[in-house]
Amino acid sequence: MTDERGTTTGEMMAGDDLAVAFKGAMRRLASGVAVATARGDDGPTGMAATSITSLTVEPPAVLLCVNRTASLHPMLGIGGNICINLLSRDQQDVSAAFGGAVPREQRFTIGHWRDDMHGLPMLDGAQANLACTIEALTPYGTHSIAIARIDAVRLSDDIDPLIYQNGKYL
Repeated sequence: MTDERGTTTGEMMAGDDLAVAFKGAMRRLASGVAVATARGDDGPTGMAATSITSLTVEPPAVLLCVNRTASLHPMLGIGGNICINLLSRDQQDVSAAFGGAVPREQRFTIGHWRDDMHGLPMLDGAQANLACTIEALTPYGTHSIAIARIDAVRLSDDIDPLIYQNGKYL
């Protein structure tokens, strides 16, 4: 049995209820928030993401999962570059803008941006900025999974990440 919030009553869910139960389970997973940026022929684009995780230290690499409907997706290609900006707690406005609250062409007016080593938008004040090169791209369901090698890292002095869980910031 599932309620309107996707909460189950203790039984394992499968079949028609699986997608709803899975969404409910993932809402319980607290995640750091990042903004991934890239540049296409019509300028920079970016998206808020909680589906980023470290992959390896040797070589330094991350996984990034991107919905194929996202404006960033067409910029993903093997050998292409992305910049991953791990947001600070005080950057909720940036997260909201890149999560769709602001039209694409206005998103980079929120926050202070400069170019990284690849010429991609890099957010000042982020917890960390990762300049990356995409080394693999695998489609799965509605998304593509990018493996991105880290080319350079910039760290902030303070550790105060923006955390998202169950539809709100913690």
